[in-house]
Parts: sequence; C-alpha cells; structure tokens
Amino acid sequence: MRHLPAIAGRELRSLFVSPVAYVVLSLYAVLAGFFFLLALLQYSEWTLYLQAVGAADQLASLNLNDTLIWPFLSLMSVVLLFLVPGITMGLFASEKANGTDELLLTSPLTIWEIVLGKYLAAAGLVLLLVFLAGLFPALLFWKGDPELGKTASGLIGLALVGLGYAAVGAFASSVTRNQFIAFALSFVLLLLLWMLSVLAAIQPAMGALGGAGSWVVDLLRYLSTEEHFQRLGEGLVDTQDLAYFAVLIGVFVLLTKASVESVRWR
Repeated sequence: MRHLPAIAGRELRSLFVSPVAYVVLSLYAVLAGFFFLLALLQYSEWTLYLQAVGAADQLASLNLNDTLIWPFLSLMSVVLLFLVPGITMGLFASEKANGTDELLLTSPLTIWEIVLGKYLAAAGLVLLLVFLAGLFPALLFWKGDPELGKTASGLIGLALVGLGYAAVGAFASSVTRNQFIAFALSFVLLLLLWMLSVLAAIQPAMGALGGAGSWVVDLLRYLSTEEHFQRLGEGLVDTQDLAYFAVLIGVFVLLTKASVESVRWR
C-alpha cells in the first residue's frame, strides 16, 4: 500500500485539473448558501410569529438544531445525491474511454492500491464539500446557541452519507466506459438507497404481506441511508448507524475491486 498516497494525490489533482471539481464546489457552495439563508429566514419568520401571538412556551422550546440546522443538513444530503455521481463518474470510466486502463492494470500497482487510491481522492473532495456545508451552521455559534454535540453529529452523518455515496459511485464508474452511464447508474442506485425509507413508510401496502410485512419494513429502513442519517441528525450516535455506513462503504469498495479485477480475465 506504499503507492496509495501517490495514487490518491494524482487522482485528486486530476479532478482539479478538469472543470469537475470547480463546478461541483461552486454549485455546492451556492446551493448551501441559498438553502441556509432560506432556512434562516423561515426560522426568523416563525420566531416573529410566535412573539406576535404571545406563544411564550413554544418560543422557549424552539431549538436551532431541530428547526434550522437539521433541515439545512437534510437538504444538503439531497444535493450530494446529485453531485457525488458527477465526482465519481470518471474515476474508472475515463481510464477505459482513454485506453489507459490496461496500462494501469499492468503497472506494478496492486488492484487494491488503484481502487482505494481513486476512492480516497473522491472521498477527499466529498469531505471538502461537507466542510463547506459546516461553515454555515458554524456562523450560528457567533450569535446563537445551537447544541455543539447535535451539530457535530449531523455533520458526521452528512460526511458518512457522502462517503457512502462515493463508494457507490466508484462501483458504478468501474462497470462502464461511458461517464454518462456511470453517472446515471450511480444516481439510480443512490436514489434507491435513499427512497427505501419512503417505501417502508407505506404501511398499508406492506400490510398486504401479512406477517412478513413487519420484517420487510424493518429491513427497508435498515438499508436506507436516509434512516441512519436522520438518527445521526437527531444527535443519536449509535454504533448500529456507524456500522451501517462502514458496511456500505466496504461492500461497494469490494464490488469495485472485483469489477476492476475482472478486466484481467476478459
């Protein structure tokens, strides 16, 4: 694994040589600023309304994390759903399209070094996006009093979601030579993972399954990235949720390695 830092650094530099990183960072920063301002204005309007109607109890129970920071982070997780496939679509697909994949595979580098190096490069850019998103809630500590633990938990959740998305995107890029197909496949897979909690919420439909409905609902909720992210956003740092993201990343990195390695046997 001695070549791992060099591969990750080379891949990260290639993202910044192309317009991909700059477009993603600019778009993410603009959307983060817009959504944060929108959440802040809604919080301000709701506070003024409660003051006007004299709802002192509701006003006293208002929480910055629940009414402002969590909705903002939740929106940014949806933005990552669209942007991470754009980051990862060229990790392996571009090598195949340019015909450099055979040169890479016949080099002294191991498959693990190639796969992990490319994944770490994408993960580094994703963490940079999370850092940008974290700057906005940090502003609230200047004039407001949000809960530090809850804010940190939400940002950890956003980072884990992004890292999981990057692993799925790397796998999608490894199975095709077309970057647009890699983007579409990655987006569909991520959308499915995100919507599993929505399917689990359709209780009447699950009722038709009889006794099997209960465990199906539990399974769908466990497999959903949104379900685990929501618990972290509520400040509940559970090993079950951390293990879920670790398994998600590990499984898709292994699938990516198997996909890249299969080229040698074709």
